[in-house]
Amino acid sequence: MISLHLIDLSVYGGLFTAALLAATLVPMQSEAVLVGLLLSGKYSVLTLVAVAACGNILGAAINYWLGRCLERFHTRSWFPVSGQRLHQAQHWYQRYGRWSLLLSWAPIIGDPLTVVAGVLGERFTVFLLIAGSAKLLRYLVLTAATLHWFP
Repeated sequence: MISLHLIDLSVYGGLFTAALLAATLVPMQSEAVLVGLLLSGKYSVLTLVAVAACGNILGAAINYWLGRCLERFHTRSWFPVSGQRLHQAQHWYQRYGRWSLLLSWAPIIGDPLTVVAGVLGERFTVFLLIAGSAKLLRYLVLTAATLHWFP
């Protein structure tokens, strides 16, 4: 019985890790892991969604924190974004505002958006509410679609 619990824990831990890494600048996809586990029918749907969302939201928070920490180094020659690019990102973020974080779930643009929010000093509670909601909604839609198409 203990080995089954350890297996379940490792499955949920693997999903959490995949979702966390997928939300950082590491190229990873957690959707395939979630869909595979949903299709297995062995695990609680609600727990799978909660674990994936928590991992992905934590990954976004790490990006935000990195943005906050790196911003102070923007004048250094090794900083990965030029002053001009940083200014462009600030302008873009100011133009579309915090609501652009609703796209934080999207491939390619989502992860950089979470970093820019940190660099530009968005309030963490606002960041967490908007980006977290978007990421949770993405997993809910993916889960609903999977269970609808593959009952």
